[in-house]
Amino acid sequence: MRQLDLPPELLAAIHAHARATYPEECCGFLLSTPPADGPAGERRIVALAPAPNRSSGERRRRFEIPPSELRAAERRAEAAGRVVSGFYHSHPDHPAVPSSFDQEHAWPWYAYVIVASSASGTPGAVGAFELHPDRREFEERPVRMAEAALAGGA
Repeated sequence: MRQLDLPPELLAAIHAHARATYPEECCGFLLSTPPADGPAGERRIVALAPAPNRSSGERRRRFEIPPSELRAAERRAEAAGRVVSGFYHSHPDHPAVPSSFDQEHAWPWYAYVIVASSASGTPGAVGAFELHPDRREFEERPVRMAEAALAGGA
């Protein structure tokens, strides 16, 4: 099972982003150094690139990152010697598990980190998932709080 290495300071940054956008969902990119998957199948996240939630609907329950922003993030990541290896977003006042909407709009291979957020601002639960190649379900991935990340984002 592929493990996700996430430095504590990056998880803290995701929680801070969730607090700043509450009661709407926050979102952004997870960046790794190539190869995105290590020899044992682990995925080491080294930086984040926050993104604006471009959903035209109910932002409390949905986030959207347009393809053009993903392509731009991929170009910036590549220029910095990194790859976009996944996405993060918050679930305001809901558990840190993928919704059916998340599953319908996800792609296999990418890591998806979800944090629960609330009005109290207290950091909530975190979950990491990867969509199975047949797209039928998400598989939960273990999260290891890794050592310090490399500086900077995309």
